[in-house]
Amino acid sequence: MFIVGGVRIRRIIIALIALSPVLMLLGDTNPRSPQIAYDHIHELFVRGSLKECQLEAEHSYNLYLESNPGWASKFLLLESESMAWRGMNAGALKLLAELPSVQNTPEVVIQRRMLEAVDLAHLQEFAEAGYKLAEADAICKKTAYPACGALFKAHGIVAMIQGQLADAKQSFLESLSFARAHQDHWLETTAFINLGWSALQSGHYDEALDWSWSGNRASLDMGAEDLAQIAAGNLGWAYYQLGDDERALQQFLEAEQSARKLGDLRNELKWISDTGYVYQDAGDLARAAQSLRQALHLAQQIDSKEDIVNALEDLAQVSVDAGKLNEASAYLDQLAPMEDMAGDRFRAYLLLTKAMLAVEKHQDQQAETLFSTVQNNPDNPTSLRLTTGNELARLFEQQGKKHAAERTYKATLTTFETARAQLKSEESRLPFQTNAAQIYDDYIHLLVKEGRSDEALVEADQSRARTLAQGLGVANPTFHLASLHPRQIAQKSGATLLFYWLGDKQSYLWVVTQAKITLIELPAQKEIISRVQRYSKALLDVEDPLQSRNEDGQALYNLLVAPAAKFIRPKTPVMILADGALSKLNFETLLVPDASTAQHFGPVPALHYLLEDATLLSAPSLAMLAAAKPARSSDQRLLLLGDAVSPNRDYPSLPFFGVEMTQVQKHFARRQPAVFTGQNATPAAYLSNNPAQYSYIHFVAHAVASRTDPLDSAIILSRGKASDDSFKLYARDIMEHPISARLVTISACYGSGMRSYAGEGLVGLSWAFLRAGAWNVIGALWEVSDDSTPRLMDTLYQGLEDGKPPAIALRSAKLALLHSQSRFHAPFYWAPFQIYTRQ
Repeated sequence: MFIVGGVRIRRIIIALIALSPVLMLLGDTNPRSPQIAYDHIHELFVRGSLKECQLEAEHSYNLYLESNPGWASKFLLLESESMAWRGMNAGALKLLAELPSVQNTPEVVIQRRMLEAVDLAHLQEFAEAGYKLAEADAICKKTAYPACGALFKAHGIVAMIQGQLADAKQSFLESLSFARAHQDHWLETTAFINLGWSALQSGHYDEALDWSWSGNRASLDMGAEDLAQIAAGNLGWAYYQLGDDERALQQFLEAEQSARKLGDLRNELKWISDTGYVYQDAGDLARAAQSLRQALHLAQQIDSKEDIVNALEDLAQVSVDAGKLNEASAYLDQLAPMEDMAGDRFRAYLLLTKAMLAVEKHQDQQAETLFSTVQNNPDNPTSLRLTTGNELARLFEQQGKKHAAERTYKATLTTFETARAQLKSEESRLPFQTNAAQIYDDYIHLLVKEGRSDEALVEADQSRARTLAQGLGVANPTFHLASLHPRQIAQKSGATLLFYWLGDKQSYLWVVTQAKITLIELPAQKEIISRVQRYSKALLDVEDPLQSRNEDGQALYNLLVAPAAKFIRPKTPVMILADGALSKLNFETLLVPDASTAQHFGPVPALHYLLEDATLLSAPSLAMLAAAKPARSSDQRLLLLGDAVSPNRDYPSLPFFGVEMTQVQKHFARRQPAVFTGQNATPAAYLSNNPAQYSYIHFVAHAVASRTDPLDSAIILSRGKASDDSFKLYARDIMEHPISARLVTISACYGSGMRSYAGEGLVGLSWAFLRAGAWNVIGALWEVSDDSTPRLMDTLYQGLEDGKPPAIALRSAKLALLHSQSRFHAPFYWAPFQIYTRQ
């Protein structure tokens, strides 16, 4: 038996599955023998057909009770274990009491005591559980029976239920060692899953992902569907704790569907609860409540007191969030007589819910006491302390205790930074900033209200591009105004900086020039995001927003740029430091009503694109700009890859690929470009050709952008070997090969990526090349046209050959298409390409 689950913003989830395959015997092969029946029922157990397994085991127990009590005992153990797996601990324990004593062999006793111990632990009878384990230990000390490997696991489960995380992990590691020594694949698989669950409870989310993926793969290899769904749910928890709600929901829904099919009621209700948490975080409180009520119904159906308590607490918190205070109080009243059943961690989540209810009822002193109790306990999970710290700071702010509020915000962010520092991989760091987004938003809002807008800017920048900076070795400590000088950064970059922050209640724009910093208040992000989404759709529909005088295009300019227009000077580039949904918006397409600042050739109509007025670039953060050094410019060599052999019909060869390759190559003809085309244009050609030696890198190819895992985004090249994906140059591989290119151009669809992370912006191929060391990257926000793109790229490289900086050369190329007498004047053709810079 083992445990599954994790800590969310509120509580621990614990679900029971199986200890081990119940005793497997060799011997009688008579078709009518109990061995054949047992093997069949045991196979049902391994596959996860728990309800069917339970019923058939019960039938066989009754069949052999009189004629063969020994086999009857084995069927009863299997029936009990199936019940326990389904969450019916009390019923399983009662069934074990009926076990015939005639077959009390050492292995049967070990198996029985382990099952009893875990059932008792789930019923909060820890002392009795300890006695059962001790009896099994005594037998295993004399002889190392095969069942003794699962005894390590049982110790781990009981320790986990009691919150003894270090002891539990050690027991699970011992079970893994035993499994490998005895080639017990089932025990090894359950050890992987248990270690993943243990890592979740300890806040080691990188480790949890690794163990859970190992458990998932091993489960599928064995055909153990129930183990696979539990591993999938654990993966969901890891993603959820890392702030990746999208991937978490996908895993939870898959696990829930699998558990329902298998009749695993205990885990079904867990995954239903988990989907409710994701809906709650997204603000869909109606759907969250529906999921949690369904979970409560299932918990009552299997009479799981532990799950009933958890569901009631969850429903109380959703009711608080929805402002249904009487409903929340009613759920807490139902909980009152059951609180003693829960462990310390559950009580901490319950205290948080009670504190939030007290805030809504204006019982401030009670709320402060409850928040402080949870916040000051270092043993509470990090996610719980982050939520509690933010709520306590907001309470202080409401009370007018500004110094206490600021002190609490800072302490809570320090807790977050400590947790973040423990993460080892980019996949984990990228979404993790989401866990602090609300804390930063509230703290920045406080600083602005206090008239400390410059400090607010520094704090806002502290949340930006953390993973990118860390990967590049750029120091990114907790900045203070004394160590980060935005005006000097503007002077160094030779640009006007537009730094955006999208907030729940209020959004902000800081305009930074070498002369001054100006704060401009913007509407809440909801209004801005809705307009960005509508305008993006209009652009993708190949609409000409200028001709239709698109309302959103004008409104977005008036909201986002017009207040800063007077600070934008002719021939001074504008760097956009976007936030959230703004990272998917090309500001060049915004519609400007006044041509007074235009720096273009020829007259401009009253309504025109912002592209006509300024050179725009996208930058990750002030800290990254501050740390930048001039890009190397002495070596002007080009690495050109593209016009690959189609790996399959999903990525056909296009005639204009060859045209673009020829046009780009001609601009470097005197500098001996390295060109890989056709069958030679493989991922290996890029990775093994020392890309660090080139100043310019250009790809002419298809590309795919992964939304669920942006580091799986890839440039599609020629197949290099027989493996299925050898034609994909993955973002994760690009990151691992340092470069120092002045410019990388990804002439492909969605080169910028499809998913935006809090603080990090769009993550995909462009981000990966910046992470590898490129100073400037041109990538596409959406699909690109295969016939207009060669024209744009030809003009871009002509500008570079003429000595223009990359951003100005790109703008000139776009203007050429805009002013052309062709369909390419629509922004669909020239606007997908955006330049990202860190200098």
